[in-house]
Amino acid sequence: MTILSPIKNGIVTGEEIAYADKVRDLLQSWNLLPNSPMTQVPQTYLCRYFVLDDVYTESLPGASVLDTFADLLPVVPDAVRRRILPKEDHLKSRYLVFSSNFHGGPAGDVDGYLRGMWNAISGQIKQVWGYCYGFDQVNDAASFVGYMKKCQLPATLFFVGANDEPLPEQLKALYLKQEFARFAVENQGLEAAVLRANYHAFITRVAPTNLSGPTWEPGQYRL
Repeated sequence: MTILSPIKNGIVTGEEIAYADKVRDLLQSWNLLPNSPMTQVPQTYLCRYFVLDDVYTESLPGASVLDTFADLLPVVPDAVRRRILPKEDHLKSRYLVFSSNFHGGPAGDVDGYLRGMWNAISGQIKQVWGYCYGFDQVNDAASFVGYMKKCQLPATLFFVGANDEPLPEQLKALYLKQEFARFAVENQGLEAAVLRANYHAFITRVAPTNLSGPTWEPGQYRL
C-alpha cells in the first residue's frame, strides 16, 4: 500500500518553518525513540515514511516530430531543442508518503489494517498528518480509512518481501532462524548422543509451535 497525502503549503504559524519541514522533523524525531510507533500497528511487516518535495528524476518529455528532428542535428543548440519540448511537470504540493507491506489476509484487507493503525497510534497519526490538506475532516477510524484510501496510489506491481503469513508467524520464523544458527555454531564436533540431547533441549527452549513466545518483538532487528 502506498499513500501520498498533500502537505499544506506555507509556514507553520508561530514557528517560522514550512509545513513540509515540520512533518519531516516530526518523522525524524521517531529515530530518537527506542522503536518506531509503527511497531504498535498490528500486522506491519515493513513500512517507510518520507516527504516528497518534487519529482526530481523526471526525464524531459518528448516524442514529438520536432524533438526527434532536433535530436538528429547535433548542431542545434540544446537551449533551442529544450524550447520546443513540452514543459516539465512539477508537484503543486509536497507530499507525505507512507508505504507499507502488511498482512491483510487472503482478501488484502486494507480497511482493517488502517483501522488497526488508527486504534494503535492515532496520537502520532494526528501529529504528522495534521499538516496535510483534508485531514481536518478526520476524527475517528472510519474517517481515517476514508481519507487514506482517497490518497492511495494504485500499485499494480508492488513488491512484497514476505510470504504473506501473519506477522506473529513471521516473527517466530526469524527468531527460530537466528537461534538455530547459534545452536549450530555452538554444537560443532560433539558426539551424537550429546548433540541429540542438546537438540532436544533446544527444541524445548525455543518452542517452535508457540507463536506467543519466545519470539522476536515487532520492530526487533537483532537478538
